[in-house]
Amino acid sequence: MQDVKERLEKLRVDAEDCELISKLATNPAKRLAFEALAEQYQKMARDLESLIASGDIPGDLGI
Repeated sequence: MQDVKERLEKLRVDAEDCELISKLATNPAKRLAFEALAEQYQKMARDLESLIASGDIPGDLGI
């Protein structure tokens, strides 16, 4: 379970990093790309939080 919680924290940090990069990007295409990445990381974090809360965590999350 600790591995899962570490993965969740990494997803949150990665999302924050992508958000920051998107705000600092001067190239509009890169800004949009990093915004999209941040949204994906946030969604993965929410999905993993839901799995943790439900107690329905598969044996191998591919981590």
